[in-house]
Amino acid sequence: QVQLVESGGGLVQPGGSLRLSCAASGSFFSINAMGWYRQAPGKQRELVATITNGGSTNYADSVKGRFTIPRDNAKNTVYLQMNSLKPEDTAVYYCNAILRLKPGSGYTVYWGPGTQVTVSS
Repeated sequence: QVQLVESGGGLVQPGGSLRLSCAASGSFFSINAMGWYRQAPGKQRELVATITNGGSTNYADSVKGRFTIPRDNAKNTVYLQMNSLKPEDTAVYYCNAILRLKPGSGYTVYWGPGTQVTVSS
């Protein structure tokens, strides 16, 4: 059983910062990539940032220069450092992991339950 446990959401004023964490636990062989997605009310879920096992990153245009996605491979943990937050960053943020459960098996995608981020004065 694989679980993704997120933490770090909350209420922050515009221009402020937050750091989200997501730790993968359970039985799996390897992690190919981890990332963060978000879904605002009435909108579709969208990619925020991803990072591969090799360290390659990808960011949505709307967060480039403001967000970073550090990763601690030893702890199977990915973070989302969010700076210069804007009201339009308000959303539920979901952690995502692409895992290989056993050697030679295909990849399986897992999602965390989500954590609310609200940017408001």
